[in-house]
Amino acid sequence: MSIRITAVGDIVMQYGDPERYFAPSAPITRASDVAIGHIEVPHTTETAISALTVPSPPAEPSYLQVMAAAGYDIGTIAGNHSFDLGTRGVLDTIAAARGAGMETTGTGANLAAAMVPAILERGGVRVGVLSFNCVGPRESWATSKKAGCAFVKVITHYDLDDLNPGNPPQIYTFCDRRSLEQMTQAIEALRRDVDVVVVALHKGYGHTPARIDDYEFEVSRAAVDAGADAVIGHHSHIMRGIELYRGKPIFHGLGNFVCVTDALTPDPDSDSEELKAWAQRRVEMYGFSPDPAMPGYPFHPESRNTAIAVLDVDADGIRAGFIPCWIDDDACPVPLAEGERDSVAAYIEDISRRAGLETTFSWDGDVVRIS
Repeated sequence: MSIRITAVGDIVMQYGDPERYFAPSAPITRASDVAIGHIEVPHTTETAISALTVPSPPAEPSYLQVMAAAGYDIGTIAGNHSFDLGTRGVLDTIAAARGAGMETTGTGANLAAAMVPAILERGGVRVGVLSFNCVGPRESWATSKKAGCAFVKVITHYDLDDLNPGNPPQIYTFCDRRSLEQMTQAIEALRRDVDVVVVALHKGYGHTPARIDDYEFEVSRAAVDAGADAVIGHHSHIMRGIELYRGKPIFHGLGNFVCVTDALTPDPDSDSEELKAWAQRRVEMYGFSPDPAMPGYPFHPESRNTAIAVLDVDADGIRAGFIPCWIDDDACPVPLAEGERDSVAAYIEDISRRAGLETTFSWDGDVVRIS
């Protein structure tokens, strides 16, 4: 009994030919027994916008066939863009992914459907995956009567310590007890049915190196306490540190993988006030503007450091690690060869240290193992 599970972060296919973006990494995901990727945006022909913030435009449904052809077996979908194109967007995305041969989890016609895990058996090992959105907006959440995503509600509290008007507050984040219990109960139930449990969490402050907020530790560790063998994070569009908690790996953020879009860089002639406001806020909040030489990759320059998470499962347990990758000038995530990969591995170790994590990193062939 020996299988390999791999996982990557955000996948957005809204620009160019998606097949070429997967080409450098596809040999690794195809060779995996189970490969997991996060489907960030709706794949639908629906065009009616349901989002209240800057929405994602629809992606072509057939592009999910390209993702499947690159070796992906499971698409996690719970995220802040899940309901951007309404009920039809939710259901079309699920149908397109399953039509391409991938299992999905995290969204559905109602909350019960959104919380159904994806389960696959490979080499006699049953692998179960759940997906939860921790970043809102609440319009994305499924209910008993509404399509959307599975979620954990996170509360933000601002405390002005010295009461001086205009001073920046101390910010505290923590999980709503009821929705956290909803997640942990789903994990406990899945734990009884499978050999390996992977939990995907859409979480984290965007576009900012190293930062891991309080609620991220709370929700990730609660998942492990409930029975998860590994937690994989995404949403912030930049790598986060890696933690080992009770012997289980928590990838706090796998960053971008295939992530190409023209939706976040407004055309100078565009009349979209929302996109223009977003471009200004991006500089104010995150301190960067996209590289004009990469129009389809409007993300932080450090986000080009990325990785493929690896879980090797055998009779002795699970050995976790990652394969360092670099997003090249064409926005393709490329697994790095010896002599090139050390800089990305060092970056991931550095952001882990800056987040206060004491994880140990060591090379094992082409994989950086964590302990």
